Amino acid sequence: MILILNDGTDCRLLLQANRGGAIDLQFVSKKEEGTFLLLFNRSGYVLDFTDNSFDVFTTASIGEPIKTKYGLSKGKSLVAYLNEADDIQRTKLFIDLFHYYEDKMEYEYNIDYEDLENWSNTSRYDEHYAKIYEKCKEIVARLKGGTTVIAMTAENLKNKFSSEYLSQQIDLMVEMQNTNPTNAIGMAKELIESCCKTILEEMQISYSKDDDVPQLVDKTMKALNLLPSNVQPTDRGADAIKAVLGNLRAIPTKLAEIRNPFGSGHGKSASFQGLEVRHAKLAVGSSITFVDFIWSTYENQNLDKLEG
Repeated sequence: MILILNDGTDCRLLLQANRGGAIDLQFVSKKEEGTFLLLFNRSGYVLDFTDNSFDVFTTASIGEPIKTKYGLSKGKSLVAYLNEADDIQRTKLFIDLFHYYEDKMEYEYNIDYEDLENWSNTSRYDEHYAKIYEKCKEIVARLKGGTTVIAMTAENLKNKFSSEYLSQQIDLMVEMQNTNPTNAIGMAKELIESCCKTILEEMQISYSKDDDVPQLVDKTMKALNLLPSNVQPTDRGADAIKAVLGNLRAIPTKLAEIRNPFGSGHGKSASFQGLEVRHAKLAVGSSITFVDFIWSTYENQNLDKLEG
């Protein structure tokens, strides 16, 4: 059975990342499990679930009606399941329960919450649970940060670079996706610029300090024989290759264009409104995809030379 988080994340990525060793702590630890249970398990109850709704929820989450399976209270059935489940199932269930709590019980952790339809919920803020919620939120952010393909690619890319500066750029850029989208967009462009300059310098190819990102990319792709013009029209699949490489080249060009009005590289007016987190993630993901491809190509060509 393939487990998918309620936000669409494929839990197989958790296992792949953990086995690969590229990203630490992909699963909920025992200590973190205790923190989650402090939020979810309430004297035999689990949040605001009824017996039936809890079985429906757990069946949708991990494929089993936990309450019916163990025949205990909801809280004890949850603990019994956790003692038997593997890491992927445990992690998925905790994340799904956390998102249920965020969606259905905001009145408990948000002091400013107002329910216009049910005023009885407005005064049910609980400082104790609000503090536990914040701890659980940090755990989920860490877990989900390590499950994305982009996060794993970024970590692998860091391992390829000998430059501490480039590695720090990647760390900061990924971190800023959620905390500062504007800066993340600016750094997405800067990562491509730094990578191209590094490749050109190592290949002893000169460039001007006035070269912009599109010019640096042109020189790098030409040095690596990646320009669409290098593909012969008679080659099988030539049209598809040209289209893919042409789109690849467009990534840094468009990122540079986005960075000017929205990124961190220029002064902004008082009325400026930056792009959203999802736009920053698109920019960061595009940048990492581009850099990973051209750096891997550069490494492969160096390896071919050594073997030749």
